[in-house]
Amino acid sequence: MIGLLTIHLCLPGCRSLKEKRSRLKPLLARLHREYNISTAEMDLNDDWDQAVIACSMVSSEAAHLQRSLSNVLKWLESHWPDVQVIDDQVELIS
Repeated sequence: MIGLLTIHLCLPGCRSLKEKRSRLKPLLARLHREYNISTAEMDLNDDWDQAVIACSMVSSEAAHLQRSLSNVLKWLESHWPDVQVIDDQVELIS
């Protein structure tokens, strides 16, 4: 199974795409290191203060995917206070 977590983020205070990139790149790299997941910016690429990122992982158990992706979201909210989660969605694909 494949688990996909899509997160819509607000990046308050960003005044340019360069600043947005400088805030997202370390976040995506840290998520990859902490959880061994694939990460990427997926939408709102030209919007300075918003981003949609996706995190994906593979497992043989749906419950494990659901739990792990939920932990990713909780970690993000507690360790990156300078970004705000507007919306999130978990999809499981078998």
